[in-house]
Amino acid sequence: MPPLKLLMLHGYTQSGTLFHAKSRALIKHITKAFPQHEVSAIYPTGPLQLNPADIPGYEPPLQEGGQQSQPDDEPLEAYAWYRRSNTADPPLYEGLEGGLAAIAKVLKDDGPFDGVIGFSQGAAMAAMVASLLDNGRKEAFARFADPKVASEGFDVPQPVAGLPYPTSFESLSHPPVKFAICYSGFRSPGPRYRGFYESPPVQTPVLHVLGSLDAVVDESRSRALIEACAGDPEKENKVVWHPGGHFLPSQRPYLDAAVRFIRESMEGQGNGKEAQEEDVNDMDLPF
Repeated sequence: MPPLKLLMLHGYTQSGTLFHAKSRALIKHITKAFPQHEVSAIYPTGPLQLNPADIPGYEPPLQEGGQQSQPDDEPLEAYAWYRRSNTADPPLYEGLEGGLAAIAKVLKDDGPFDGVIGFSQGAAMAAMVASLLDNGRKEAFARFADPKVASEGFDVPQPVAGLPYPTSFESLSHPPVKFAICYSGFRSPGPRYRGFYESPPVQTPVLHVLGSLDAVVDESRSRALIEACAGDPEKENKVVWHPGGHFLPSQRPYLDAAVRFIRESMEGQGNGKEAQEEDVNDMDLPF
């Protein structure tokens, strides 16, 4: 059977193992929907192991006598693709190059992948990876190498250059992925990261699945990622809202939406009026 290979990117404080457990219903649904393919999902873990101090609101369990059982500098079984600096202005993602290099290694060793699926920080990474594999993306990064060009339109203390095209992707021979699905995704903010999203916008088809009650990722940041994708994702039925918070929904309508999007992307189908009407009729519940 032809393969359908998925790269699965976990969120901040998670791991590949934990994301595997939380996305089991999704992968099961995809596998059932594509019996003609051998579906496989690869779950790497981010290279940054987090400490309690890295996690907002983390409170370690107390020992007898009221003492904390875990110092703030003792690593947890929690990982990330990067850390956001608390002091940099404009925003800076510390360790992002290392996170991208870890993913590039998976693309090289286990690819080629048909699609990439991510949650939260992993969704942000999924969009960036899809962008990096787009044709012509190196030229986009080159445009923002000039600090004045990169910082134009941003209120920053002083101009900063855009991030250079990651060296780990320079020699990578992986083709563009056919699709990306971003659960609770967002755009990397500020002038440093414009190369991922502009001149041109992200060309890979992206499905955005967002929670209307998400209190972790601000809606404006998710909409910034939607606007960074080519075409009109809202009109093309590539934005799906679920009535919950910051999690990967496992209810049937949202699993069906992912399957439908993957099928359209794999088959190269458009998202015209006929496709939209079929989508609405096939839904168990309205979004």
